[in-house]
Amino acid sequence: MRDIIVTAIVFTGLVFVLNNPYIGVLLWSWIGYMNPHRLGWGFAYNFPFALLIALVTLISLVISRKKLEFFWHPAVGWLIILNIWFVITTLFSLQPDESWMEFIKVIKIQFFIFITLWVMHDRNKINGLVWVIAISIGFYGFKGGIFTLMGGGSSHVLGPEDSFISGNTEIGLALVMVLPLIWYLYLHTHKKWIRSGLLLSIPLVAIAILGTQSRGAFLAIAAIGVFLWLKSRKKLVPLLVILLMIPFVFMFMPQSWHDRMSTINNYEEDASAMGRINAWILAIKMANARPLIGGGFRSFHEDNYEYYAPGLIDRSGRIHYPDVHSVYFEMLGEQGYVGLFVFLMLGWIAWRTASKIMKLTRDSEKHKWAYDLASMIQVGYIGYAVGGAFLGLSYFDLPYHFLAILVLTLRIVEQSLATNPQSVIVPKHSHLTPPSSGGRVFDDIKTTNNN
Repeated sequence: MRDIIVTAIVFTGLVFVLNNPYIGVLLWSWIGYMNPHRLGWGFAYNFPFALLIALVTLISLVISRKKLEFFWHPAVGWLIILNIWFVITTLFSLQPDESWMEFIKVIKIQFFIFITLWVMHDRNKINGLVWVIAISIGFYGFKGGIFTLMGGGSSHVLGPEDSFISGNTEIGLALVMVLPLIWYLYLHTHKKWIRSGLLLSIPLVAIAILGTQSRGAFLAIAAIGVFLWLKSRKKLVPLLVILLMIPFVFMFMPQSWHDRMSTINNYEEDASAMGRINAWILAIKMANARPLIGGGFRSFHEDNYEYYAPGLIDRSGRIHYPDVHSVYFEMLGEQGYVGLFVFLMLGWIAWRTASKIMKLTRDSEKHKWAYDLASMIQVGYIGYAVGGAFLGLSYFDLPYHFLAILVLTLRIVEQSLATNPQSVIVPKHSHLTPPSSGGRVFDDIKTTNNN
């Protein structure tokens, strides 16, 4: 039954994609983040939905009679450089067969990031993408929170099978990044029943993050908790959630959870943590030996351990060949120093873009949505920066989609300011008083240029 439902939704959506390529972005994001076909057990499980959506979206881009807007931003240039670099490092990869397989997977993601920049050129489309991302990943947080409460936190919360976020550590980081988006949607939703659902989701997602028993996710949620409170207009609700989570952590979570989190301070006694350090050693040695191009995709391989870092053993004295579990060392080892530099540059551009949006809209009632979205994406990036230090999700869609959303939001704000400069200037105290309705999810923005 689940297979039929997912197939029906996708094929119905494809009809609309032909005339509206941005719907292709939404549909592809739903499949990519939620992996709903992995929730079934029949024909849909391995059906190439993403490929089909990509082909139809390409056709739509060709035949669409709607104006598709090209524009330039430094992030676009750096994304192009990153993708060119992926091609170069794959050509000279240490594991060519495995590397090309991963390259194809990553380049599909990057392709849709560029499509997002091309077709999502107004607030409603951006909000639609935010909703798809929040629901797709938040679904596993909502379900995982209930699972953790019912099971006493004894089992790990996991993500969809055969996906970027299938493991407990990966889904934990994804949920950390999505949590601020849920808060943004709560601030800008006017229907009470939807607001209630979003408000209920926040603690459940937080509980699910703890239920992953991921140390990296634990550090990340602690980091974003502080930033979420600092950046939020309504500070009482996040503060209450944080205060309520503290006794929950210490009283509800099982001893196995506390034992695992305690290894953060005693990492040298934990085989998993030491495995990460061994992988980081390999990344440094591989990058030093091939400083420009690194080892290419999937180069944290047994052969490379033996060649570049022989003799690494885990705490028990066994030879171990762990995966990298760090976005920074993953980029360093696989893409070399050049790839790591471009990756960090994109993160810096994303942060600066969000800061610029906030500066332009800080005193604007009309663009409060842009201010809140930029600030919450910054919170999500904090989670990614902290949790990503211990998790290998360098090529995951979400940080790149965050960048695209910020670039598009800045463009909308700048166009609005150019058209009507007075619309951005209101009394400085106005942003401190939230609207009684909480805002609208898909408000019509009554200015020119769809802004």
